[in-house]
Amino acid sequence: MGNRYQIAGSILSADPLAYGSEVADALEAGVDVIHFDVMDFNFVPNLTFGPSLLKALRKRFPKAVLDVHLMISPITEDKLAAFADAGADWISFHPEACVHLDRTLAFLADRKVKAGLALDPGTGPEVLDWVYDKLGFVLLMTVNPGFGGQRLIPVVLDKARRISAEIRRRGLPAFLEVDGGIDPNTITAAAKSGISVFVAGSAFFGKPDRAAALAALREPLERLGEQHA
Repeated sequence: MGNRYQIAGSILSADPLAYGSEVADALEAGVDVIHFDVMDFNFVPNLTFGPSLLKALRKRFPKAVLDVHLMISPITEDKLAAFADAGADWISFHPEACVHLDRTLAFLADRKVKAGLALDPGTGPEVLDWVYDKLGFVLLMTVNPGFGGQRLIPVVLDKARRISAEIRRRGLPAFLEVDGGIDPNTITAAAKSGISVFVAGSAFFGKPDRAAALAALREPLERLGEQHA
């Protein structure tokens, strides 16, 4: 992954009338990843965007890392293929929305997409036990999915510690990503829990000065790195 810690800007908090310029501004500020929260008005009570937007942004920003979080149900291979073909680098989905978990993760791997499972606050880590070897990452929801601007649910960080320890025990390259309530005040505790990719919506795209917002998120992580140097 390169850097020890990465910031993923969620366009859920960007101006929907200016996604192109918003993403350009984010990348210019130095954000590491562009995060897409895809919602279907079924799995979650909100509706966002589909593969057409992803495809357009991939064309305009060919070198950007595009991270797609599917909050949709059901998860089917044709839907996954649509986002993979549109240019997703990472795709995560919820196990509750999938019938054949092992096969679906293998399908993404065959398409050279980094495959991840997204766990709601109330979803236990046991669902990962038989598919760890097929995971590129685990996305931990520290809020209930569906809307931005929510507060982080602290108990999820206990889950992160448990999953991080299991990944290390197995000697796997998978990483942990966190989504929900991440800001300069919560990011240190998340990092100490074993998380290395931090989705920031309101704390990044929700700020007028993206470079300053990114610096505010990175500063606690840099201090943490110095403590461990």
